[in-house]
Amino acid sequence: MVRRRVPPVTLALIAIGLVAGGLWWWAVLRLLLVPGEAGPVEGAVAAGGWGLSLLPVHVAASSRRPGASARRVTKASRRRRWGAGSAPS
Repeated sequence: MVRRRVPPVTLALIAIGLVAGGLWWWAVLRLLLVPGEAGPVEGAVAAGGWGLSLLPVHVAASSRRPGASARRVTKASRRRRWGAGSAPS
């Protein structure tokens, strides 16, 4: 088995993600189990975490190179029709 070193930045990001996820679960469980004692901080943390979960669906990194054309190009080939018209359906 080959062991690879994980960069410290990656470990730090994983740790931050785990802590943020733990705080989100704490807020959600507190809102569900003891809603009378939960305050606005728990509500904000729960709503913010839910909002962040929607972010990757709507915001994606661009895969094109800087300076490349903004025109979308498909890899699918278009079927060319030869002749005067289309076939009867």
